[in-house]
Amino acid sequence: MTIGYITHTDCLLHESGQGHPESPARLLAINDRLIGCGLDAALVRHDAPRVTRKQLLRVHDPAYIDAIAEQSPAAGMTWLDGDTAMNPHSLLAAERAAGAAASAVALVMTGEHRRVFCAVRPPGHHAERDRAMGFCLYNNVAIAAYEALEAYGLARVAIVDFDVHHGNGTEHIVADDSRILFCSTFQHPFYPHSGSTPSADNIVNVPLAAGSGGAAFACAVEEHWLPRLADFAPELVLISAGFDAHQADDMAGLTFVDSDYAWVTSELCRVANTSAAGRIVSCLEGGYELHALARSVEAHLKALIGP
Repeated sequence: MTIGYITHTDCLLHESGQGHPESPARLLAINDRLIGCGLDAALVRHDAPRVTRKQLLRVHDPAYIDAIAEQSPAAGMTWLDGDTAMNPHSLLAAERAAGAAASAVALVMTGEHRRVFCAVRPPGHHAERDRAMGFCLYNNVAIAAYEALEAYGLARVAIVDFDVHHGNGTEHIVADDSRILFCSTFQHPFYPHSGSTPSADNIVNVPLAAGSGGAAFACAVEEHWLPRLADFAPELVLISAGFDAHQADDMAGLTFVDSDYAWVTSELCRVANTSAAGRIVSCLEGGYELHALARSVEAHLKALIGP
């Protein structure tokens, strides 16, 4: 089986300064690994379009969208917070990243692909309705969810987030929307210091203590995610695929390994096969140790290509 793979060279132009962990090298490492391991042959590549204002307005306040555009620098760097910067190319990269997520939904809903991976940056799951933070400008996975709901008329969409950081922005946007089920694991206490108490009935958060590894992750998925996902019966599964919980990634303190990402992806494929005609869209979030990131994406994609 082949899967869709959406990216764009514009995503390489976004820079946040020397030494910043969210760098263009992330996408280059992934691409090199996929070519080196031969997986590239199973990918059907697509260029990410720019997100439309209509798609952005489903999840972000109009004043926020305007403010981000106004803050885009003609030269140099603009810092939106202590972690999140824009260079002259960042706005376009963010538009491509969000556009990739929306176009991935179109690809699976029209039957061109059953599964699509968006290899894009900047990431998105920290971006709230009216606030950029945590390297994120637009909330890519939320834009995908509302594209599915509003443009394709789905009634139930699941978002699953296994980044080491809580997807506060996604929760902020989708809380209390009964059409969306948001399931997440993350290290806690840790940045952004949220998520320990779910904000609504459609939120399934499972905080993990520093040092937790694959066994704790599997327990969280099997005891908390999978029963709720089975009851919800999503018509589309969206993944916020963060790989910074890997034991080699010094961004945080969880100890996942490559096979943990393969395992959870296979479990989500089973969910999608049961109620969503196999449809999955996965969007890259974190992952900053380049070798671990590239191997983890390989494991993730092999599982997506599988059943």
